[in-house]
Amino acid sequence: MARIELWNGDICDLEVDAIVSPAATSMWMSTGVAGELKRRGGDAIEYAALKFAPVGIGDAVVTPAGLLAARFVIHAVSLERDRRTSGPAIDRAARSAMARARELGIASLAMPALGTGIGGFPLEEAAFIAVDAIRDELATPSSIEHVIFALRGAAAYEAFARALAAGDPAPTRSLLTPASRQVAGPGAPTAATPSLAPAAPIPPARQTDAPA
Repeated sequence: MARIELWNGDICDLEVDAIVSPAATSMWMSTGVAGELKRRGGDAIEYAALKFAPVGIGDAVVTPAGLLAARFVIHAVSLERDRRTSGPAIDRAARSAMARARELGIASLAMPALGTGIGGFPLEEAAFIAVDAIRDELATPSSIEHVIFALRGAAAYEAFARALAAGDPAPTRSLLTPASRQVAGPGAPTAATPSLAPAAPIPPARQTDAPA
């Protein structure tokens, strides 16, 4: 059964198959999580993303991950050109990211709190939208085994923990064989399970893992 987990730390550090990057329709990776992914992974990620521009709100495209530990970056468009967002945009972007992950045949991916940084969307509402979308998408048969919400700080972590605790698990579905060995490039990491240490300190009473 696939699982959803929370991570309090830098999404760039996670050794997953794919990292979801919040994107604007223009695909420039200038600020926020996208800017940090470009800084750590190299300008080649942005150059590859710009080839798809403009991309519609709620859509998602895939590029190589450059120097990151991940193999792919899934650019999920949740921001308008004015860098604002909405609940439906976050929902559609999260679902599109999962659709691209299924197409890639990967086992693990990490996703930030879409729309809550420069998008300015309320954190609590964004958490419930994203968790519901991912739970729903995980009901579709795929190779995805592990989805990590990569969060920064106590407020974000607690909001997603509440959203994770509030919902019902998604229906059990068949798990397809991950296609990591078929799509990995030379030297690409093949581990399907991300490294979850070291994380920022999290009180042990908080929920960090739930079935999807």
